[in-house]
This record gives sequence, C-alpha cells and structure tokens, in this order.
Amino acid sequence: MTRVRAEGDRLLENLGQALADHQHTVAQQVGTCLKEYFDPQSGRFTERVERLVREDGELEQLLRRQIGAEDSALARTLASHVGEHSPLLQLLDPGASEGTLSLLAGTVEKTLGEQREQILREFSLDNREGALSRLVSELAEQHGEVGEALEKRIGEVMGEFSLDREDSALSRLVGRVEKAQQQISSEFSLDEEGSALSRMRREFLDVIETQRQANERFHGEVLERLAEMVARKAESDRSTRHGEDFEANVFTFLQTRSQKAGDVAIRTGNTAGRIKNCKKGDAVVELGPEHSAPGARIVAEAKEDASYTLADALAELEEARKNRNAGVGLFVFSARTAPNGLDGFARYGEDIVVVWDAEDARTDVVLVAGLSVAKALCTRARAHRDAESADFEAIERAILEIEKQAGGLDAIARSAETIRTGSDKILDRARIMREALAKQIELLGDKVADLKTLLGAASHDGQEAG
Repeated sequence: MTRVRAEGDRLLENLGQALADHQHTVAQQVGTCLKEYFDPQSGRFTERVERLVREDGELEQLLRRQIGAEDSALARTLASHVGEHSPLLQLLDPGASEGTLSLLAGTVEKTLGEQREQILREFSLDNREGALSRLVSELAEQHGEVGEALEKRIGEVMGEFSLDREDSALSRLVGRVEKAQQQISSEFSLDEEGSALSRMRREFLDVIETQRQANERFHGEVLERLAEMVARKAESDRSTRHGEDFEANVFTFLQTRSQKAGDVAIRTGNTAGRIKNCKKGDAVVELGPEHSAPGARIVAEAKEDASYTLADALAELEEARKNRNAGVGLFVFSARTAPNGLDGFARYGEDIVVVWDAEDARTDVVLVAGLSVAKALCTRARAHRDAESADFEAIERAILEIEKQAGGLDAIARSAETIRTGSDKILDRARIMREALAKQIELLGDKVADLKTLLGAASHDGQEAG
C-alpha cells in the first residue's frame, strides 16, 4: 500500500513537471507569435495597418475609387436613383400629370369633397336620419319634461326663501341672525355681569384704582421729599454753613469774571495776611498784565450775616485792605441778610458795597458793576501816581453814573418783587437802566484803555528823555 502511494505521488510529481514544462513552452511560443504579429517595430500587424491607413494607402485608394471621383460607384448609384432623370424626381415633379404630388392633390380634394357633403347631410333638416334632425326631435320630446322639472325646481327654491316655513333656508338664516344679534347685544350690555363690556369696565376700574393708589403714593413721596428739602434749606439758612456757601458763590463769580478779563482771583479767607493772625479778606483779585494797572489788588469780603451793618462792613474792608495789601475793597452783602434800606450799590472812597442774590441772575449786573468800578479805582490810583494828564473827570463821571444806575436798579427790583401790578412797566424800566449801566461799564472800560495807552506813551517819552 505504501509503495502504491509512493508510486502515485511520483507519478503525480512527474505529471506536474511535464505540465509545467508544457506551459512554459506554450507561453514562449505564444509570446513569439504575438511579437511576430504585434511588435511595434517589425510586427506584421503594424506593417499591415500602416499600409492600409498611410497616405495613398490601400484604404484611401479604395475610398477614392468608391466615393471620391465624379464617376465613382457612389456617384453613379445616386444619379441613377435620385438624379435629374431618376424615377423618383419624375414622381415628385409638380408639373407631371402622373406625378406623386398631382395624385396626392387629387386624392385630398376628392376626400374633402366627400367629407363636406357628408357634414352637410348631417346638418340638413331634409335628411330625417341626420344629426340635426334627430337633435330637434329629441328636444321636442323632452321639452315638456324639462319645463315641468324647471317649474318644480323654481317652486322648491321659492319655498326655501319663504318666511312662512320654519324649516326654510331664509327662516333658518333669519333665526341665526337674530340669535347672533342677541348675543352681541348681551356682550355689550352692562346689565349682564358676564358680558365683555362689563368685564372691560371692571378691568378699567381696576386699572384706574391702581393708578390712583400709585399717584397717591407718588404724591406722598413728593411731599415727603419737599418737606425734607424745606427742612434742610431752613437748617442751612440757620447754620453758619450757609454763609460759607455764599462766600464760595461770590468767589466763583469773581473767579469766572477775572479769568475772562485776564486777571487772577485767589481765595484767601483761610490764610493769614500781612497782619499777624488776621484772616480778613475772603478773596483777592489781582489785575493781569494786560490791564492798565497790572498787579493792583482788590480785596473782597462776602457776608450772609444779619448782624453785619454798613459800618461793620466798611471797618472790615479797611482792615482787609491793609491785611491783603490791596488798594480797593469790595464788600458783598447777601440779599437775604442785608441791612434794611441799604442801597444795592454804593461807593465809599476806595470801598464799594453791593447787595447780591446768588439765586437771582438779575442782580449779577450789580456785582459786575462793583468789580468794574473797583478796577477803575485801581486804574485811577495808578494814574495818580504815574501821570497827572489823564482824563480822570470822565472816569469819575462813569463811576458816579454806575453808582446812580445800580442804586436805582436795586430799588426798582425791590418794587417789582413786592408790587405785581404794573410789573411790565417796572421791569421795562429796569431793563433800560440795566442797558444804561452796561453802557457806562463799557465806557469805563474804554476810558481805562485810553488811560493805559496814555500811560504807555508817557513812559516811552520819559525813557527817550532819559
């Protein structure tokens, strides 16, 4: 058994080897054959294809013989079948009596004639079998039935539009309209608690009540705030802090005016001056280099104290001028606490006393006038020292006119506040006097400028003479 298996294995091995050798041999022969025919350089197939497709090749020659020349086989075949003398063109010739077109036209005309006669027979009343005759007969037979049906239908429609029948369409429609009208009326009736109008009224009343309560709370809060403000203001009026506020307001006003004019305002109320431990003089205005009296000093005192009299003010100004090394003094009384009968503007030598209300812009002109007169007094003092030829008379007139107009303006303002009747006339007079006061202030400024020019020229002449 083992030998048989061994011999079988050897036989299979020999057979496999023989098959492999045969496969190799066949592959070589096939490759050689394919190379002989399909080699791009020397293959027979490539050579044959080149002979067929090259210029003047066998294929081109064949096509030229078949379809290229005028006497080619294709040209002769087309000429025989569709040429000028071909049977096809003879049949399609319109002039030929036996041509296709003539036969077709005759056939169409004959067919149309037959159809026209047939249609006329169908619509002729003489032909009892025609369509029109049959239609007329059927209409005549059915006319009676149609009339009866139409009359019946009209009766049914009229019944639907009759109010005598409760189940008619019109009766049902009227019932629905009346029901809808009743529902709408009930919705807009205040007698019905559940109606839309009643609900809307209740909602409006609720909103109004809410707004009323909110307004009451708001008014209460406003009254509380006003009471607090009045209490604070009254407390401020009673306290010394109010006087300090007035002093600050006066300094702010003087500082603003001074900056516009090129002067320097300094608050000095908390510092000692030339006199030991003396703090008289709340503010000092030092005239700028562009002024005719550069470096001149004006001391200002501001008081909101009912205990101060005019004599106290003049005495304090005199001490303040010495303490601050100033040539002119300006005392500002608060309109709240000024002594009774005191003029709004007055000059006492080198001192000026004005009454000013920080909360009334109409009195600003008085404080402006006081500052302007103080500057003019500084200019006059400098002119007295530097020259004797200046026009001091015009400056004095301007100063006196300012004093006069300022005093009259204060009196008129008091009259306008106390007497409401005829206030338009009084206020108009105050406006005229305010304009006159502004004009005098402008005149004073011009004279001071002329004086500055004159002093400059005198200084120049003195230098040339030296």
